[in-house]
Amino acid sequence: MTRHFHHIGLPTDDPQPGETYVAETKVWVTRPEKHPYRVEFLRFEPDSPVTGPVRDLPHVAFRVDDIHAALEGEDVIIEPFAPMDGLLVAFFLKDEAVFEYMQFREGATEFSDLQE
Repeated sequence: MTRHFHHIGLPTDDPQPGETYVAETKVWVTRPEKHPYRVEFLRFEPDSPVTGPVRDLPHVAFRVDDIHAALEGEDVIIEPFAPMDGLLVAFFLKDEAVFEYMQFREGATEFSDLQE
């Protein structure tokens, strides 16, 4: 399974320029492709359904071609879901660190590729 580095995600309590709201998870996120070091900031609403390590720790994200195959044998802590049309994401723990796998629709590699 080929993985391609996409970003590092950092939780924050401070509003960030260019945030986008993801209603399903009640989190504000920035676009890593706009950061010189590919950092995504995540600011969770107090009543966000996201709890535990994804909310409390940084994560490293990779693009994969088949998210379900990539997750086989992993300790999945958030099952695949679609935060936007054309993108599936899931989170898992490995070696006490949080990882994210992202499956973009064919031909897309960035969030901007998914916007009409």
